[in-house]
Amino acid sequence: MPLLEKPSARRRRRSGKKLAVLLFIAVLAGFGCFWWHQKHAAKISKFKSAPATHAAPQTPAKPKLAPIVIAPQAPADFPRPVRNVLEAQVALARRAISPGSIDGAMGSQTRAAIAAFQRSEKLFESGVLDTNTRPLLTLDGPLLTNYFVTTNDLARLQPLGKTWLAKSQQTVLDYETILEEVAEKAHSHPLLIQKLNPDVNWTNVAPGLVLKIPEVDYPEPKDRAAFVIIHLSEKFLEAFDADTNLLAHFPCSIAAKVEKRPVGELRVIVIAPNPNYTVDPELFPESAELQALGHKLILPPGPNNPVGVAWIGLDKTGYGMHGTPAPEQVGRTESHGCFRLANWDAEYLVKLVWIGMPVEVVP
Repeated sequence: MPLLEKPSARRRRRSGKKLAVLLFIAVLAGFGCFWWHQKHAAKISKFKSAPATHAAPQTPAKPKLAPIVIAPQAPADFPRPVRNVLEAQVALARRAISPGSIDGAMGSQTRAAIAAFQRSEKLFESGVLDTNTRPLLTLDGPLLTNYFVTTNDLARLQPLGKTWLAKSQQTVLDYETILEEVAEKAHSHPLLIQKLNPDVNWTNVAPGLVLKIPEVDYPEPKDRAAFVIIHLSEKFLEAFDADTNLLAHFPCSIAAKVEKRPVGELRVIVIAPNPNYTVDPELFPESAELQALGHKLILPPGPNNPVGVAWIGLDKTGYGMHGTPAPEQVGRTESHGCFRLANWDAEYLVKLVWIGMPVEVVP
């Protein structure tokens, strides 16, 4: 009779077989890993030793300006009511009612100019191109004209010094770029000029280049103004004749500090086209450069002079109406105390004022 194996012995034998199989699989796997590592060692070493590379940060491309295309216009098509904001701005400017730098956009200065036109025509002052205003605000000729870049235009360009001292050592503070020069001659924002001429490479302009610009010429004054009123809260200046007819409406910047905003009647005592400018460190305490210099500097004339192309001095020391090297900022930034105008407006105002003329400043 055969001997029966105890259950515990059978379990030990089966466990031993399982252990042997697992041990065999582990040895086989270890051998496989060693073989693969030896075969690919060179590739692994090369990968580990290669420096980490990072993609260079991408500078976002500047969005292209949307071009403005104006259909050909014939003189026979005019006069007619304005059809859009750009036409309204040009029509107003041709009446010496400035909407600021012409840009084709309906902003606060354009609304103020429309309101001035409405007052002059005895219309309700809505400040918008309403149904009563459009028929009267007419365009008297084609919107645009051709501007031919000349050798003289390019010859006057020069870099502008970065410091007060550098500016004082220049012979003239003229335009830096042809875009700045043409935009100012067209009473326009540089972006508008770019949109009207989308194919122009502004860094490489040659004589003879033909540009499209708004045709804006202020009317030749028939006589001097009787008086000027400056509205501080609304940031504009207006000139009137003796019968209180509006002769000119211009946006202007006013003093940043309330205590530097004179209210009441002043008088014109100096009229200086194309002036130089004396920089006094006492008037610019925020300038570390001027405080270190400790003495006055005289800056030469030019459109990039701090007072632009005209200075009309008033009988309050240090106060006057003048131009600016940054016409796009007029009415949007504040001055040290004077009444700052776009250069083209200051130049026109010189034709209207006279020594002793009253200038009323109202809140």
